[in-house]
Amino acid sequence: MEPTECEGDDLLSELLKPLRLTGVFDSRWHVSAPWAIEGDAEQSCAVLHFITEGGCWITGEDQTPLELHEGDLAVFPTGTAHRLSDRPDRRGVALAAVLPERQPGTSGEIRIEGEGPESRLLCAGLHYDASAATGLYKALPWALVLDGSQVDKEPLLRDTLRLLAATDRPVGPGDRLITLRAFEMALVLALRPLLRELADNPSSLPVLRHPGISKAMVIIATRFAEPWTIESLAREVGMSRSAFTAAFRDLVGEAPARHLTGRRMQEAARLLGETSLPQSAVPQRVGYQSAVGFHLAFRKWYGMTPGEYRSGSPSAARLAGY
Repeated sequence: MEPTECEGDDLLSELLKPLRLTGVFDSRWHVSAPWAIEGDAEQSCAVLHFITEGGCWITGEDQTPLELHEGDLAVFPTGTAHRLSDRPDRRGVALAAVLPERQPGTSGEIRIEGEGPESRLLCAGLHYDASAATGLYKALPWALVLDGSQVDKEPLLRDTLRLLAATDRPVGPGDRLITLRAFEMALVLALRPLLRELADNPSSLPVLRHPGISKAMVIIATRFAEPWTIESLAREVGMSRSAFTAAFRDLVGEAPARHLTGRRMQEAARLLGETSLPQSAVPQRVGYQSAVGFHLAFRKWYGMTPGEYRSGSPSAARLAGY
């Protein structure tokens, strides 16, 4: 059975809520064949490659190589290690060897002079708050590709990428923040048509094929404040506890209890960091009847108490008048 259209849309809409980027490192590549660069896996970082001229191959471990052409955009939602090269069988140098310093908020440049065809790329590492990455986001395919015609159908995405790729990109006050938000918008704009494709082809994201688990994901994402247990969740989606737990772990990559806790902690952190809601009101808002239970769960999840989290949050301090 397939999930209903409504459930599928609700589930995918959770991924359209933008991951709040905490920093961006972007670089412009001017390379001529032969060339190949090996990128390591990036933690809590999406990776973006936009081909502005020429083309390249992208290769990942145990993955079918992908050929990109001018105007194509590739997104690696979870920063999976991959190689970029002029041909798929060429081994290359480590990215760290040609761009040793890749601190968020800075830019870089790679030049490789060869005798073969020339290519130009805009590449970026988009660092995000790991606590905002849902289990569904982590379950996305290793690479998502929009070809040039698909990018052209999203004019705001196309124009944003072209501006970011320009060598004469405007520089001035607030440049880092503008660049950060521009890449954040580009990521969301790129995910939108890609997720639309996933909805049309559920086999690309196995969790969408399972009506019970996809329904449970929607419940956890939107109704996390209710007093759920694993038994009641399983019953709500019409499954036995054991079958539900096994299928959820297999498709989502973590136990349903941990996924539920993660969603509650994500919302608790948002309430503490971005609102002036009294701290005493937070537990009930995220599904905890016991303030002590919430306090212990929050400290275990984030390594600090709710009060410490709030006092260390700049946005919360502003809300409190500090």
